[in-house]
Amino acid sequence: MSTKHPVIAITGSSGAGTTTVMSSFVNIFRRENLKAQLVEGDSFHRFNRLEMRKEMKDAEVRGDRNYSHFGPAANLFKELEDLFRSYGETGVGKARKYLHDPAEAAPYKQEPGTFTAWEDVPKGTDLLFYEGLHGAVVDGDVDVARYADLKVGVVPIINLEWIQKLHRDQRMRGYSQEAVTDTILRRMPDYVSHICSQFSRTHVNFQRVPTVDTSNPFVARYIPSPDESFLVIRFANPKGIDFPYLLSMLHDSFMSRPNTIVAPGGKMGLAMELIFTPMILQLMDRKRRALAA
Repeated sequence: MSTKHPVIAITGSSGAGTTTVMSSFVNIFRRENLKAQLVEGDSFHRFNRLEMRKEMKDAEVRGDRNYSHFGPAANLFKELEDLFRSYGETGVGKARKYLHDPAEAAPYKQEPGTFTAWEDVPKGTDLLFYEGLHGAVVDGDVDVARYADLKVGVVPIINLEWIQKLHRDQRMRGYSQEAVTDTILRRMPDYVSHICSQFSRTHVNFQRVPTVDTSNPFVARYIPSPDESFLVIRFANPKGIDFPYLLSMLHDSFMSRPNTIVAPGGKMGLAMELIFTPMILQLMDRKRRALAA
């Protein structure tokens, strides 16, 4: 963890909605006039799109049907740890971009599904903001979580997560339901070992729970809307959290445990800004005092 150069990590599995959450933080950064270095978790995959397809085929030949982007073999955990550690110590580090589609790839004159070259993070940023799969991962000697000052988990219940992934991959990426289902099954061991465990290391978890029937996610025609959901917000350490204020601002919310608020699903953006604005300002105040010392 760092005082002079804070690191914020948003972690959640594919289809969990971490990209949507990122927009709430970007609003905070803009409103508070903070310059954040944004880092996407996809940029720390080990292989580009074509290489990953080959690796998966090779793994199947070896009898490994569980090779996935969720596990350490397909990711650069050490390099991610190095970035968090280096940024926390010096405010700089090595990062790159993963180019998801033609629009992202065009300015770099590269093919979609490839990486840009590793480059130094620009100097002078106020904080580093990571969004992806492994912002709080621990694997053997690698401990990414220890270098993040604020860790946030985004965790829809599993059936809702699958519905979101099925709809996204079929409608936006053109995959068949069978292909998406195969991906879900292939990732399950790594999901249990390397994704779920991170949510015990986060400072705050946001879990969306639908209030409609999601018993069979593979036949769901629609993604449950925020208004058809509750939002369960769990604080690892409730000390210093102004629960009466949050309950007064998040109408129709209540506390289910001493460290847990349940709010209407449509209040997610508001809840994030109410909760994380003071936390981020506290990090910035610590940063200013440390730099002035």
